[in-house]
Amino acid sequence: MALVEVKNVRKTYRREAEELTVLDGLSLEIAEGDFVALMGPSGSGKTTLLNLIGGVDQPSSGDVVVGGTRLTGLRGKQLARWRARNIGYIFQLYNLIPVLTALQNVELPLLLVKMSGKERRERARHALDIVGLEDRLKHFPRQLSGGQEQRVAIARAVVSDPTVLLADEPTGDLDRKAGADILTLLDRLNKEFKKTIVMVTHDPTAAERAHRRLHLDKGVLSNGPS
Repeated sequence: MALVEVKNVRKTYRREAEELTVLDGLSLEIAEGDFVALMGPSGSGKTTLLNLIGGVDQPSSGDVVVGGTRLTGLRGKQLARWRARNIGYIFQLYNLIPVLTALQNVELPLLLVKMSGKERRERARHALDIVGLEDRLKHFPRQLSGGQEQRVAIARAVVSDPTVLLADEPTGDLDRKAGADILTLLDRLNKEFKKTIVMVTHDPTAAERAHRRLHLDKGVLSNGPS
């Protein structure tokens, strides 16, 4: 059985009297351990699809199932708890808290889980070690380069050992070298730590790191060039 199942999903928004269709009867299966790149023009529904898989948004119709859990049946606190355990999010602009150290930023998702302060710190240290920032635990975001900030964000995304990592343009704000380093890290998380990754990107070089490249256009999915 697929780890992620998107079944005949439609997503529409209302803009005054007009109905806008963002995803139109989309179906997708992602196996455990897969690394999928979603490409397509702006407004094609890539981030919307990512948000549906992550339980951040709900489809207008159809079903999203992750790890056997039907997300369309979850609401409120139940959905928030599920997300905390199962989803790691990596954003283009890092979304770090400027007044917290790298270690404290990485600890944040674990505050939603029953765990001692000591265990939280140990797990956060381990996550920062995995991304190569074991010597930056007490640094604040302003004391880090963009690439280092994104590594902290990735450590924060993996610290709870999520089922799926969702990356929305993870190299979009970085120079070429820092971007390549982040892609190498994602590749390692996929191969060595068996993380299932779904990555939205405009960058063909970034997409080449994925096992599969899928293209979204006007809410419809197609296979990218192999």
